[in-house]
Amino acid sequence: MRIAIVILNWNGEVLLERYLPSVIQYSEGADIYVVDNASTDASVAFIAENYPTVKVIQNTENGGFAKGYNDGLKTIDADVYCLLNSDVEVTEGWLAPIEKAFNDHQEVAIIQPKILDLMRQDHFEYAGAAGGFIDQLGYPFCRGRIFQELEKDQGQYDDTIEIFWATGACMFIKKEVFWDLNGFDESYFAHQEEVDLCWRAKNQGHKVLYVGAAKVYHLGGSTLSNMNPKKTYLNFRNSLFSITKNLPRKQAFVLIFIRLLLDAVAALRFVFQLKFNHCFAILRAHLSFYRQFRKMYKKREKANFIPKYYLIKSIVWQHFVHHISNFNNLVKD
Repeated sequence: MRIAIVILNWNGEVLLERYLPSVIQYSEGADIYVVDNASTDASVAFIAENYPTVKVIQNTENGGFAKGYNDGLKTIDADVYCLLNSDVEVTEGWLAPIEKAFNDHQEVAIIQPKILDLMRQDHFEYAGAAGGFIDQLGYPFCRGRIFQELEKDQGQYDDTIEIFWATGACMFIKKEVFWDLNGFDESYFAHQEEVDLCWRAKNQGHKVLYVGAAKVYHLGGSTLSNMNPKKTYLNFRNSLFSITKNLPRKQAFVLIFIRLLLDAVAALRFVFQLKFNHCFAILRAHLSFYRQFRKMYKKREKANFIPKYYLIKSIVWQHFVHHISNFNNLVKD
């Protein structure tokens, strides 16, 4: 199996200096690429000078996560792409369990390893943790991470299970599947494009897997912190994009209406917290969504929609009303 580890970079010389060595050290047999999103720092020169075996692909513009990867991956030949954030430290032997899982489960198209917090290495990290799911209303959450609550890693998720979505911080995907799905949706720019990609893959009959035997550490927040208003804007808008594209029409319309009400509640909550920028970010997210609704609706998959996409009815209700912060305590449907 030919694996291409592909790191998307934008002005990340400091991150490459810190995290690229572990990728090179522990990824024997894989080809390593850095796709540069028109950086203005010395990233490209740094790689050429210090790591000549790493292949660099230079994009002509910073098109964000989605377009950056779509443009860069076009010239890379491999059986499997590993899309890896530039702020991820990998561990010895991390690729072997991934290869075994692909070989043992031919129906699997996408795999995610265990994602731990680099700063608190005994805790799961926000972006992906131990595999992603969504609730009936389309809100994403993870095993090991519910909203801002992060679980301690005590071996409770050392398994291999099917999940709904894999994080873009470290995602392995078969090349043929990536391009059959036309790659990431560039309308997302960044955030939750991996949820949409996995949803489209599942609508096509593919499976997404979490492999706990493979482990990486993620710094997180190097592009946008969890509480950046721009991230709030992208997450709220892009979640509506995914609902519109990936559910049967009637179900999608009902959920969009419900989300309008719930997102209004979230905006009011930000007002009471005096986080006005986040309130306005939700408003802008909805305005952007309505402007692009027709375009998103035309992208709906022709494949049969999966009948059961959600794990629970409402993560918001269980977390904020019943104060459940541990994945294993959630009431599953």
